[in-house]
Amino acid sequence: MSAPIHSPLLRDSQESHSQPHQADVVFHSETFDAIGVRNQVTVCKPGALPEATAIAKAELAELDRTCSRFRTDSELTKLNAEGSAIVSPLLLELIRVALDAARWSGGLVDPTVGPALRSLGYDRDFDAVVRRRTGRIELVPAVGWRRVLLDPVSRRVTLARGAELDLGATAKAFAADRIAHRVARATGSPALVSLGGDVAVAGEAPTDGWPITVTDDSRRRAIGAQTVAIQSGGLATSSTAARRWRSRDGVVHHIVDPATGAPAIEVWRTVSVTAPACLAANVAATAALVRGDAALSWLETRALPARLVRSDSSVAYTAGWPSEDVSSS
Repeated sequence: MSAPIHSPLLRDSQESHSQPHQADVVFHSETFDAIGVRNQVTVCKPGALPEATAIAKAELAELDRTCSRFRTDSELTKLNAEGSAIVSPLLLELIRVALDAARWSGGLVDPTVGPALRSLGYDRDFDAVVRRRTGRIELVPAVGWRRVLLDPVSRRVTLARGAELDLGATAKAFAADRIAHRVARATGSPALVSLGGDVAVAGEAPTDGWPITVTDDSRRRAIGAQTVAIQSGGLATSSTAARRWRSRDGVVHHIVDPATGAPAIEVWRTVSVTAPACLAANVAATAALVRGDAALSWLETRALPARLVRSDSSVAYTAGWPSEDVSSS
């Protein structure tokens, strides 16, 4: 149900909330569940919310039909089973984006980690994964993104033997960017879209920017929370704390090191990054988790503002991310 609100606030990497912040701006927002996460669409223009929400829901429905790893009828599932297929323009673009992300991250964000995730027990919707105790872990290194062949003319995608695509590291953030820009164009309103905490904004930002609250653990709400403002692009958080489950070999999480097939070593519990697009922010945050101790210098070299929370709860910042709250929530 829609209602006028005053500030879209991101808490952890999973959920967006709203509360008064800028007296001169009224945000109109709606939240709904889709693709296994809580989503939020926010606009500034009165009357624009119904169209904005309809756009977001239609885009996410198409995304789910196209690239869900857990739907037997999705286009991605069929490609993984057949190994080669002529794909839709959307899936072609999603795979191209995933391969670009792998190239840019030096292979740390690799779409061929599907078998690795499945071997760790992440082979169905996450709610179903956590309700069961998975079996023994068998580590399966990624086949490697370079072994995915993409022909943009024929739209044929061919996977190397043993390769299985998982687009979870890029598809949601790609969709956030796409929806935000589509909403802004269609409605003429500035727009914020949060898909499970992957945040993209488009259009002319409010005077003080879009306030987004980042916290390490949504269960603790205000503890350790920090509110920042972004004018454009996106903000994303990757975490080893949010999606964890038990196996017979202990607790595992969903951020995989492609080189080994093992969950990334937990130097950082969460990494939040801002970038010119939500997609770039999410790829950088995920790569930083896998990179471990070297993440700080890697992010600094790329001039990416980031907030990194260590396993002992200490916090580090890079490239101008404010070390104290710019406002209180």
